[in-house]
Amino acid sequence: MKLIKSLTLGLIAASALTYSCGGGSTSETATTETAVTTPPPAAPVSLEEKYKDDPIFIAGQAKTKEAGCTACHMVERKIVGPSYADVAAKYESTPENIALLTKHVIEGHVGTWGEIAMTPHPQLAPADVEVMVKYVLLLKK
Repeated sequence: MKLIKSLTLGLIAASALTYSCGGGSTSETATTETAVTTPPPAAPVSLEEKYKDDPIFIAGQAKTKEAGCTACHMVERKIVGPSYADVAAKYESTPENIALLTKHVIEGHVGTWGEIAMTPHPQLAPADVEVMVKYVLLLKK
């Protein structure tokens, strides 16, 4: 009998404690879940798409195609020579670098990008090569 009284008192105490802490509340608490939707990641934009309206891009792209540069170079992928984007990542667009790279294109160069030599292009006008170099240096990722 003592055991039943102790259990009953314990049960009443636990019930009172639960009720006082909000367990016996009849008021409803509405919880709303806010669904956070993140927009899908933007599709990566190619460098060609990014700069398609830039006058340097338009002129330089035309001159590099005309000069045959695309036989060894691509905008974002290495073929024989480095990609234009890799060159732009390596060199800042400064007058010194433009002059250096113009010289490399006209006179040829080997060593910066490995053992494959940059073929000399003495037939190209320095002004045209400068336009091409500015175009290449524009193509930073």
